[in-house]
Amino acid sequence: MTRTSDPVHPASALAALGQSLWLDYIHRDLLDGGELKRLIEQDGIRGVTSNPTIFEQAITKSATYDASIAALAQQGKGARAIFDALSIEDVTRACDVFRPIFDMTGGGDGFVSLEVAPDLANDTARTVAEARRLWTTVGRPNLMVKVPGTAEGLPAIAQLTAEGVNVNVTLLFAVPMYEQVIDAYLSGLERRSAAGQPLEGVRSVASFFVSRVDSEVDPQLESRIAAAADRAEQERLGALLGTAAVDNAVLAYQTYEAAFGAARFRALLAKGAAVQRPLWASTSTKNPKYPDTMYVDRLIGPDTVNTVPPATLRAFQDHGRSVRTIDADVPGARRRLAALAAAGISLADVTARLEVDGVQKFTASFASLLRAIEAKRARVVGR
Repeated sequence: MTRTSDPVHPASALAALGQSLWLDYIHRDLLDGGELKRLIEQDGIRGVTSNPTIFEQAITKSATYDASIAALAQQGKGARAIFDALSIEDVTRACDVFRPIFDMTGGGDGFVSLEVAPDLANDTARTVAEARRLWTTVGRPNLMVKVPGTAEGLPAIAQLTAEGVNVNVTLLFAVPMYEQVIDAYLSGLERRSAAGQPLEGVRSVASFFVSRVDSEVDPQLESRIAAAADRAEQERLGALLGTAAVDNAVLAYQTYEAAFGAARFRALLAKGAAVQRPLWASTSTKNPKYPDTMYVDRLIGPDTVNTVPPATLRAFQDHGRSVRTIDADVPGARRRLAALAAAGISLADVTARLEVDGVQKFTASFASLLRAIEAKRARVVGR
């Protein structure tokens, strides 16, 4: 791979374009060894996101957490309580590491995200209660509590925003659902303002999962290419491979600009409200035929966050391009998505399926994590 000749540090160049680079990874080793601090100081990382899969890999695939699991087991805690303690400790420590960024940016950056248990995704009341508990327990202003962008999550987002909880809306795939998420955020701010509460300090991001869209659309395209009657049709369909995910995110950004440039938000802005930034998640490239930085390079723009796993971070540092791209070809994005629809591929169906699958996958990771912790706990207590 050829290293970019751009003398400006990639993360610094992104920051100049209005995009924050967050790390989609957390592990106690990063905290204990000072690596997280180095990533901030040398690599320009400005936040961290976590999810059940990340914690599953961190806790079950190393011995780092074993001593803590043993100590908590000796206190009589079960697997779920042990995970709760481990994740809260890691996130709280990470919040403290990022606090200087949070202070330096006036509360605009330096956030660490902790997710409500995924098995609560379809339960509004329990999601709100759990988010309140996490917010209070961590007790850091630069915490973001992750709430899924499901139908049941929408009233939770509004309620938590009204209470002043920073919310990271996760598992977003569809632009129409994103519109509802924006409405929930604005409704929460309006309720908070009507109650005489300050809007300053309330922050939110809306996490659009990107690469999974291509992983779902491309196989459908490939089957249509194989069945195409002539070469021209094959080439027309082939040109759509690897485009749906970015184009979907591009239209999401157009939705963001329209909503937060409108009178409804301007009235809140005058009272101190902040925009709900779009966050590009699931930005590692799943298809080895595609550039390994494509979900970073093609989604750069103001007021956005890109959360990257370590491998994608290293790739972007090596040969990424820091150029504003998010709105470079909006007509092309609309045209390609229309061509997908004409080919019989429903983006609405794709994103609906991905939302359900996303909740199921995180729930499965969470269950697997609890089983692994229980096995370690049982060995310690002898039963």
